[in-house]
Amino acid sequence: MNFASTTPDSAPNCEVQHPVDLNNVRQVHQDILDVAKAQRMAEFFSLLGDANRLRILSALTHQELCVCDLAAVVKMTESAVSHQLRALRAMRLVSYRKQGRNVFYYLKDSHVANLYREVAEHLDEPED
Repeated sequence: MNFASTTPDSAPNCEVQHPVDLNNVRQVHQDILDVAKAQRMAEFFSLLGDANRLRILSALTHQELCVCDLAAVVKMTESAVSHQLRALRAMRLVSYRKQGRNVFYYLKDSHVANLYREVAEHLDEPED
């Protein structure tokens, strides 16, 4: 791929405009994600790429729920909800507590709720 080329519909790239600013490159290079953390974040966001899991998280932003109540809320089978909860627990997005024979699920911490709310608000913003 020739990075120095331009097409009629695109702006010229850095090579055509000016040389690479090594100071900027060094500074940003020190601050960007390392490969391992980027991979973990990609896995995290991939997990959130499922509408059913997002609906479960949405329900849990309101209150803790047992599997049967979650299944009724999101209109899924208890087995399917349990499967999704295992994945969410593995990524430390939800946790649970036992009360007698009942198991109640809740969001692991405020970061999860904040992430959910921020994305929801972003999507509700009017387009430019």
